[in-house]
Amino acid sequence: MNQALALEIMLSGQSVLLTGAAGSGKTYVLGEFIRHSKAAGKSVAVTATTGLAASHLGGVTIHAWSGMGIHHELPRNFFGNLTKARQETIAKADILIIDEISILHDYRLDIVDQITRKVRAKKDQPFGGLQVVLCGDFFQLPPVNRSGEKAGGFVVGSESWQTLDPVICYLEEQHRQDDAAFLEILNALRAGDIRRRHAEQLLSRLKAELPGHNEIAELHTVNVDVDAINNARLNDLKTTAYRYRMITTGGENYVETLKRSCLAPEELVLKEGALVMCVKNSPDKKYINGSLGTVIGFETETNYPKITLMNGRELTITPESWELRDGDKKRAGITQVPLRLAWAITIHKSQGMTLDAARIDLSRAFVEGMGYVALSRVRRLDALSLNGLNNMALKVSQSALEIDKNLRDKASLDRVKFAHLESLAAERKQKTGPQQKSSSDWSERLAKVRQQYPRAFRPWAKADDQKLLDLYKNGGDLKAICAALQRQPGGIKARLKKHLGEDMVKF
Repeated sequence: MNQALALEIMLSGQSVLLTGAAGSGKTYVLGEFIRHSKAAGKSVAVTATTGLAASHLGGVTIHAWSGMGIHHELPRNFFGNLTKARQETIAKADILIIDEISILHDYRLDIVDQITRKVRAKKDQPFGGLQVVLCGDFFQLPPVNRSGEKAGGFVVGSESWQTLDPVICYLEEQHRQDDAAFLEILNALRAGDIRRRHAEQLLSRLKAELPGHNEIAELHTVNVDVDAINNARLNDLKTTAYRYRMITTGGENYVETLKRSCLAPEELVLKEGALVMCVKNSPDKKYINGSLGTVIGFETETNYPKITLMNGRELTITPESWELRDGDKKRAGITQVPLRLAWAITIHKSQGMTLDAARIDLSRAFVEGMGYVALSRVRRLDALSLNGLNNMALKVSQSALEIDKNLRDKASLDRVKFAHLESLAAERKQKTGPQQKSSSDWSERLAKVRQQYPRAFRPWAKADDQKLLDLYKNGGDLKAICAALQRQPGGIKARLKKHLGEDMVKF
């Protein structure tokens, strides 16, 4: 199925599983569906099974949204203790999205079904009548069963999956790999059919040189290796260090959740010569999540880093924002320069990224699917250098293989069933006008803002914070506080919410 038809099926109101190989465009289609649905006035609950995946979509974890938390089954007094605000959030949603569905245990999907039926007072309808969009790839991260906890499998084994009976939108196009030989290896790995020639091709990349790439990101299986490599390489640089502190808004618990979910560090330390990775898609499409670059300098006025991407493009990286949303409510927000040191990164955190080149250490791969996730980050075999490879790295889940066959069979039937929507997909594509332009010249925008607010976007000193709190507690209005501190209204409100909490700021 192509992306256009999958999107049209989702927009028609069907509950679906959006799946496909790494690089097939699942995240793109999901983003388009969210955008169109919100534009149509729908209330979209955007969730994921991990905080990292949720942050990419601007949502929350399914555990937090549903209120089930860490429960393996609903306690007897669960609904009596479910807050009114949580019930209202669940009740007013039209669409429930759950990304990275491969990680969710079958019994947890059943719990979400129980909760939504009860809260929405529609016990006879799957998920209380919500349109449910599940997204993910069962060949990637599986559910984790820990000792002493209830064990479970993939969601396709749940009762709620059977009653929901989602349409299977299996994306078959490839938008990442452009190397036929490498794509054959990935498809063989995905099919559990690695042959000698595939293994030999991979082994030929052991310690391989990557011509034209002076600095390459390394992917490792554990955090301790990643941190050690990045810190050592940064310390080796003798250039001046520049520091960027994360700005946060919202309740403390929500902020901490968002911090853990975001790839941008709380304090980013950069030096000229540092290898960095973009950790968000640029609004003006100048870089994507996973783009690699080297710091070549810093702007004089703002100290924002100037980088050269591997494609040769030079640009200044300006702060971006991430939000943690709960339905229509913004619970927390953070603003930071969207970069991280990229000499090394974990395979887990690389999921969803597209890397121009990478050195990957799979000598300590410890779970099925880890090798597939890591290898599929790069576009071509000649952009890959392996530091190590073990047998586990070449394995995929046998359950995933069986599930995949069933999904493909049903997807073929569903593609025929909804073929009448292909004409609508073509019409939508023709009618799509040019995207709204966004200014890419940060310096011009900053200069314009500072004509009225000279201290806009400058760091907050302790004295500034104290003056802000004194003015607010003494009854100062927003306009007067902005004038006194020479900062924008949005910055004033955000800073007050950071110190006092979202509910305590009255303007």
